[in-house]
Amino acid sequence: MNKKSVFYAARDGNLERLKFFLHNNKSKEEISMLVGTKTQGATPLVIACRNGHYEVVQFLIEHCNADIEQTGSVTFDGETIEGAPPLWCAAAAGYLELVQLLVKHGAKVNSTTRTNSTPLRAACFDGHVEIVKFLVASGADIEIANRHGHTCLMIACYKGHVHIAKYLLELNANVNRKSVKGNTALHDCAESGSLEILKLLLLHGGTMDVDSYGMTPLLAAAVVGHNQIVDYLITQTELVSRKEKIDALELLGATYVDKKRDMIGALGYWKQALNERYNGEGPDIPKTIAEPIQAYDYAVEIQNPEDLEELMTDPDEMKMQALVMRERILGPAHPDTSYYIRFRGAVYADAGKFNKCIELWNYALDMQQSMLERLNSMTQSSLFSFTELFSYMMGEEGKHTTRGQVVPPLALGDLLKVFRKALSEVEMGSEMLDKMPTVEKDLTHLTHVLVITLHLACLLVKMLEHPTAHELHRKIIYKAIYSLVKLKVTVKQGRTALHLACCKDASLVVRYPAYQFPSQQLAKVLLDVGADPNAADDEGNTPLHLAAENDPVPVELIKTLLDNGAHIDVVNKSGNTFTNLVHDKHIVNTAKYTKLSCIAAQIIQQFKIPYKGLVPDSLIHFIKCH
Repeated sequence: MNKKSVFYAARDGNLERLKFFLHNNKSKEEISMLVGTKTQGATPLVIACRNGHYEVVQFLIEHCNADIEQTGSVTFDGETIEGAPPLWCAAAAGYLELVQLLVKHGAKVNSTTRTNSTPLRAACFDGHVEIVKFLVASGADIEIANRHGHTCLMIACYKGHVHIAKYLLELNANVNRKSVKGNTALHDCAESGSLEILKLLLLHGGTMDVDSYGMTPLLAAAVVGHNQIVDYLITQTELVSRKEKIDALELLGATYVDKKRDMIGALGYWKQALNERYNGEGPDIPKTIAEPIQAYDYAVEIQNPEDLEELMTDPDEMKMQALVMRERILGPAHPDTSYYIRFRGAVYADAGKFNKCIELWNYALDMQQSMLERLNSMTQSSLFSFTELFSYMMGEEGKHTTRGQVVPPLALGDLLKVFRKALSEVEMGSEMLDKMPTVEKDLTHLTHVLVITLHLACLLVKMLEHPTAHELHRKIIYKAIYSLVKLKVTVKQGRTALHLACCKDASLVVRYPAYQFPSQQLAKVLLDVGADPNAADDEGNTPLHLAAENDPVPVELIKTLLDNGAHIDVVNKSGNTFTNLVHDKHIVNTAKYTKLSCIAAQIIQQFKIPYKGLVPDSLIHFIKCH
């Protein structure tokens, strides 16, 4: 109790209560233990520095000998910072006097959080210029970057803190240093939109380098729509080529269409780009026209001012032009390419044009799966969006949307296409992880993709209930789900697809759930196509164990598992059988599901009868799990 009391007193800045809890006939060892103990991830000193309680911090350091370098977890703007030293907390929160006090008592000015962020970088992030100057004067290194390679100058530029950026540049901060992903301070400045900082960077030797996506600061500004940055940079002919100028103007126009919804502004930039292509200094620079594709309604990029005039009367065509231009300029690997395709699809879905949405999203998903590493978060997001859309269409079929459109039935072909893509992600992701050393494996993303795949499988199973479903549909759906079972993929905690189908852990938070987990219907189909009802996870739990832990207990699911060969008396690593885990022991007739072979195995285990070498190897595991 005293540990928490000390923590809360420090958190709230209540010095009198803190003194009471720490000086109430306590030995030095007790005091040291109390001020060194973490509550909610932080020590009293860390939380006091986070909240700016000067007198509490002073008391903890000078009278309690608190470890001035002991780290903890603190929250800033909803984000948890792990391994934050007290000085980092005070600097990030903007408490100059606290920073001075900590440094006076020997705090290391270059100490870092778990992500390698220094107190100086923390002060730069939120624009605490006086703290920045004090830390530098106290020996802080302005070039220490965090784990992403972002320096103090980069973060000051990204956050638009002019005075800090100017101060760091006066200290000869490396203006062209690159992060892990290849961006420089100029990229960060272009994304934030500060023209004043941009000019300062250029004055100090900033160059137009490209990042890992091939993006220059000029294109970075065009992507986010900072026209003042674009307008300035395209006048710097010593920095920007004619081709780069054209690309930036076209990309800025696309951003005006999709992000700013300013069609007139977009036409203005596209017209400026055309003039530069065909009327600028030097020979014409004709466009490289890609093969028209169905997802973009076979749109062909505009080539001349006449084409531009026709666009003015066709907003839908303008939107497709923006997508085509963005893909040509940024390339399919850039996150914004697929992002805006998905964004445009969502707009169509809101307008009741579900087929167009599905077509665009499939195109974006194909792009992601061909360009990104397996289990990428963007691919996961696309698959999840499909799950939400299809759940909505299935649950709201025949009803009117808020815009008066009737929700059409979900086509089996559309659902199967996405299910197979999710299945491919599971298969390829599993193979990728199998090649990794055990210490580097993280099954989180594979688990999430498998859960999404199971939700799509639930929708497939639900389609069997549709009045239009027939035997051919059944065969197609069963074959698709068999493809999942055949992979024999295990994810976090050693769980199989059937394990996940039997517990609430597999539930996704979707806005329009058309089904619930655990799912008896999905489990039945998984069992029908060969899922092992007695597969054990890392804790020895079979799907039956997990089903028993649900509240309320899914009786039909349990009967389905037992009717399909699940052993009722399998013991997990905690020594529990199914009947140990359910409150109602009469939920099923245990005698009905207890086999003679199971009773024999129980007797062998109970009386410790030697059996190795006397029974076939195939029976050894069977005996062990009873």
